[in-house]
Formats: sequence, structure tokens, C-alpha cells
Amino acid sequence: MHRTKIDLADNVRAAIIGELSAALADSVDLSAQVKQAHWNVKGPSFIALHELFDQIAIDVRTFTDEIAERIVTLGGTALGTVQQAVAKTRLPAYPTDIASGANHVEALSTALATYGKHIRAGIDATDELGDAITADLLTGVGRGIDKWLWMVEAHRQADS
Repeated sequence: MHRTKIDLADNVRAAIIGELSAALADSVDLSAQVKQAHWNVKGPSFIALHELFDQIAIDVRTFTDEIAERIVTLGGTALGTVQQAVAKTRLPAYPTDIASGANHVEALSTALATYGKHIRAGIDATDELGDAITADLLTGVGRGIDKWLWMVEAHRQADS
């Protein structure tokens, strides 16, 4: 870790960086999964889903950047390559053999929900470590992901 005058003990910063690094891997993976859906969706809801998925991708890239910058702020190194994300992601693999809007809605809602679950765990962990700033950052990420999950799930809720 790099030195910093941030008033968190080295072991606390290391633990927080570990939480954020896991979130970063998930974020890089989620960004790719959203673009996979964006590029490949087909069917009657094509344009609505294509545009929705693109807006989600923009936000996920922003969340990814915020998480990576917090890692570096705390003295860590942001490990955000695709290879590192593949090795560390906690998200399920995105199916690459689907095309219909309904199937992409199902797959992407699963990815968003899983990501949100891990972000909530990160909020709790960083709060317990005494870093309200990182917990707040992750709370903002979680809030955004929950909103996007709602918008994606709304495409399949009309029939239930």
C-alpha cells in the first residue's frame, strides 16, 4: 500500500481496499455483461431494452470509476483489467447464447441483483471497519443499482 495521511490504520485500509477490490472486479464484469445484453438483444422490445441497457452501462462505468478511485485514494492499486475481473468476479457468467428481450431481462436482472447483494455486504463491512466515507460511496452505488434493477425487472412484472 502507498502511504497516505488518511486517518485509518494500515490494517483497516487494507481490509477496506480488499472489499473495494472485490467490488471493482464485479463492476468490470457487470459493465461487460450489460454491454453484452445491449449489443445482442432482439425482439419487439429491442429499442427500449437496447437504450435502457446502454444507460445502465454508463452508470456502471461511473460506479466502476468511483470504486477504483477510492481504492487508490486509500493507498491501494486499482486492479481493473478484464483478466483480473475474470479471476475475481463474484457474478454468475452471462449467457452468450440468448437473444430475446425476455431472456436478457432475466439474465441482466440476475446480474444486477447479485451485484447489489455484494455491494450491500460491502456497505456493512466498510461501516463496521469505521469508514463511513466508503460505506457512503457504496450506498450510492447500491442505490443506483437497485433503481436499474427495478427498471429491468419492470419488463417482466406486467405478467405476474
